[in-house]
Amino acid sequence: MEPAEKTFRSGFIGIMGPPNVGKSTLLNRMIGQKVSITSKKPQTTRNRIQGIVNRPGAQLVFIDTPGVHKAKGSLNSRIVETALSVLGDIDVILLMVDASSGDPDSENLLKEALQRQNRPVILALNKIDLVPRTSLLSMIAEWSSGYPFQTIVPISAQTGEQVEELISILSGFVPEGSPFFPEENLTDLPVRFLAGEIVREKIFRQTGEEIPYAVAVSVEMFKEDEKKPGLTRIHATIHVERESQKGIMIGKQGCKLKRIGEDARKDIENLLGTRVFLKLFVRVEKNWSKDTRSLATFGY
Repeated sequence: MEPAEKTFRSGFIGIMGPPNVGKSTLLNRMIGQKVSITSKKPQTTRNRIQGIVNRPGAQLVFIDTPGVHKAKGSLNSRIVETALSVLGDIDVILLMVDASSGDPDSENLLKEALQRQNRPVILALNKIDLVPRTSLLSMIAEWSSGYPFQTIVPISAQTGEQVEELISILSGFVPEGSPFFPEENLTDLPVRFLAGEIVREKIFRQTGEEIPYAVAVSVEMFKEDEKKPGLTRIHATIHVERESQKGIMIGKQGCKLKRIGEDARKDIENLLGTRVFLKLFVRVEKNWSKDTRSLATFGY
């Protein structure tokens, strides 16, 4: 008698949490490749990023959302709306919090949002590599008393500890069904979008506190060079709000912009598997983060 065929499961999982708890780091860790940008600064992720994790018997489609916080200003309000809108499109919610540093205001905002839905919620206590293990049990007990989570999993997205255990647990909560995407797919996002996100990540990393979050990146050209096979030419524009920010972005004799371009080019080449010629421009769009039309133009 032949053994019964194992049931395949597939579904959509929304990763939610306060800013800077490691959601993008976890997504990249699970997939094994960068599809979502990371930075030590909060609010790096502005768009919903879909990453696809394939395991024997399961396909998990993760949506990485921006950090939920009490928003001020048009851009931040759009970011929070984007994060909360994911609740209507998913099968399971993965709530992530920082075990090493709480954010009560944002956490309470998320708990209120979760009270209004009936999907299973898994809690991941991230950054356990930064806290004493003796404090984990009391932390788990405290979170258990505040919301009926299906389960609570302590993890470290940075080191990978317990991440496979988390994937296995999540696989048990998605519905039975066929995979949504071919196994070789890591994301449904176009590489053009990912290239722009990589440039934005390098801006965050290279400019420190000098440049605020009112920075957008648009990709004007993305094409293979017909005369040089294996070379992709990309032109991208960095949009800032003031002339002073443009000067900071370019740097003395163009050194800052050159460094951003070099770092971005290397990551884009790893993503595409080809050589890349990356040309960056800087343009002033006054107060774009407060203008509804500009927000729509830049995809917010």
